[in-house]
Amino acid sequence: MSMYPPIFKACSISPAVTAILGASPLRMYQFGLAPQLVVKPYATWQTISGSPENYLWGRPDADGFTIQVDIFSATAAEARDAAKAIRDAIELSAYVVRWGGESVDPDTKTYRVSFDVDWIVQR
Repeated sequence: MSMYPPIFKACSISPAVTAILGASPLRMYQFGLAPQLVVKPYATWQTISGSPENYLWGRPDADGFTIQVDIFSATAAEARDAAKAIRDAIELSAYVVRWGGESVDPDTKTYRVSFDVDWIVQR
């Protein structure tokens, strides 16, 4: 099993997500890996905290992660639609635990929506 949450896999099989973020390629990137001048909208994700499910009797059988998801778009409506589609794609496997801020970059006029997700990954 992967040591990271399967957010890309969950989103790549969601028709609602691929309708907004594309399918080939899906414009969802690990932090720092979005190409320069990537087509909008796109999303990024990164682990912001995590820990194994430790037990006194043996090796952990799961890892818990909190990941931050950020959506970037040319319009507020499109950013919100992408956030909703990603939420719907993952919430049967993970929990949204924080609705982050919404902002607009003053230079690029790019809209951003952010939220955090808790995900338990079985080993």
